[in-house]
Amino acid sequence: MAKATLLVIQGVDQGMRFEIRDEPVGIGRGIGNAIRILDTEVSRMHATIECAEGEYFIADQNSSNGTYVNGLAIERKKLVGGDQIQFGRTVFLFSDNIDTETIQQASDRIDLIGRQEPRDLSRIVDEVGHDFGSGVLPEQAAQQVPETAQMLAHLQVLYRISEFVVSPTISLDQLLRRILDLTIDVVGADRGCVLLSNPDSGALNPQVVSHRKGFDSSDRMPVSTTIVDYVIANGQGVRTTDARTDDRFDTGQSILQAGIREAICVPLQGRYELMGVIYVDTTTTGDEVVVKGQPASKFTEEKLRLTLAIGRQSALAVEDHRYQQAFVHAERLAAVGQTIATLSHHIKNILQGVRGGSYLIDMGLKDHNEDLIGKGWNIVEKNQNKIYHLVMDMLTFSKERQPAMKQTVLQEVIEDVCELMSPRAEDCGVRLTWQTNDNIPPSFFDPEAMHRAVLNIVVNAIDAVEGIDGGCVELVAGFKEETDQLYVEVSDNGPGIPADQVATIFNIFESTKGARGTGLGLAVSQKILREHGGEIFVNSEVGQGSRFELSWPRHSEESDNHDVSTNDN
Repeated sequence: MAKATLLVIQGVDQGMRFEIRDEPVGIGRGIGNAIRILDTEVSRMHATIECAEGEYFIADQNSSNGTYVNGLAIERKKLVGGDQIQFGRTVFLFSDNIDTETIQQASDRIDLIGRQEPRDLSRIVDEVGHDFGSGVLPEQAAQQVPETAQMLAHLQVLYRISEFVVSPTISLDQLLRRILDLTIDVVGADRGCVLLSNPDSGALNPQVVSHRKGFDSSDRMPVSTTIVDYVIANGQGVRTTDARTDDRFDTGQSILQAGIREAICVPLQGRYELMGVIYVDTTTTGDEVVVKGQPASKFTEEKLRLTLAIGRQSALAVEDHRYQQAFVHAERLAAVGQTIATLSHHIKNILQGVRGGSYLIDMGLKDHNEDLIGKGWNIVEKNQNKIYHLVMDMLTFSKERQPAMKQTVLQEVIEDVCELMSPRAEDCGVRLTWQTNDNIPPSFFDPEAMHRAVLNIVVNAIDAVEGIDGGCVELVAGFKEETDQLYVEVSDNGPGIPADQVATIFNIFESTKGARGTGLGLAVSQKILREHGGEIFVNSEVGQGSRFELSWPRHSEESDNHDVSTNDN
């Protein structure tokens, strides 16, 4: 079992997850590495990770571009959970097992004092509501000394940004746009933009742009590359007031050409790397200064410090978004891998059956033995049916669909399922019976989909009692007038389902039949019932058999069914 993992959170292999065991692991572009990455800036044998006495160490192998842990170049270093490892443009997130013993020690060292115990001498002396930072500052705050009021105002801004950052419902662009709008508002800027570095190329690209209300945004926003380059190179925020008099900037460059009076540019400094910049400015031109006189500076050192703090929050938000993308990509890759492995296993078993039947047919043809041919053909036909059902289940489960509602008589669907399955039940030595109540009214539902939903349940029931003396499967269909619902009950006298497995039997690829089951049938049946606004209920006890009830609301008109697929409860 793996004790640690490396997740690629940035680079061409983003989303790939690698397991690390006790033996040393090589990392690089060469095919001989256990962890092979396709980054062209990575050496063939770039680094190794080894485990010593339960701890993991990474060592650079004289690579061309070096190995970095949390932004620092290393030759050999101990790794801890959460470390970022960078080779070229590829960044890994290192994760190790949670130390459950340490967690237990923490719980052992905490003494929760009861309300009635005499040792609890604490008393509440002050309290603040959870929405303190999200609303307008209290009136008394404005009456305090300016420094305190300003500090509270800055805290409120950061509080609001923190709420934006943890919101799970907005995209990265929406998040940065909200942060930028807030920044423009609190620093008194006319306009602003966020430039983010491309994780693959390192190029700085505009991500979002905004302006204050009432500002004419028809012109393109000029961004001083002089200022941006200085901030990127030095990792420090700058504030320029009449930048033409600032010796650090060449008066012949973009500041003078754009006529920018004031600008603030701060780095988006993440945990270990610089993600980009926030750039805001005012648009006072030289002519306006001559006409109106020297205006008071809008940007102050305090506003620069506040913008720096906002830049830090924004950078962490960008990092977390990229981490989340990497995790989602990794989960998708894992799901695809699991799906391929599972389906390949079932298809392989089916093909083995087809080959076995084909072998018997070939022998029968050579010996002119019709009995052998018939036996082989029966095997081929059964496996053809398995392939058909597997493909149909995959198609049903893999796409969202609206049921094709038709006025249908439920009895006809049940009879068709039972007639189809009777030969198989007879071959398995299972008695298959069915009955339908006379009070079932015609209803609108998807007959083909419901046929598949019932068929999958019946197939499982027959498989459950195959080989059991007196094995029996019974279907009962009816209508509950009190709830206006149709139902189909499928009962068997098989071994039953253990209580700890009942909650998971509807999960995709979860099967209680071992190699005989695909783990798709019940998941597909549940999906079909939920598309009709219904549900499947299970009552099973080990040694007492199982009963599945498929229940869904009756629809008397096709117009009743427009929204049934939205009900997933």
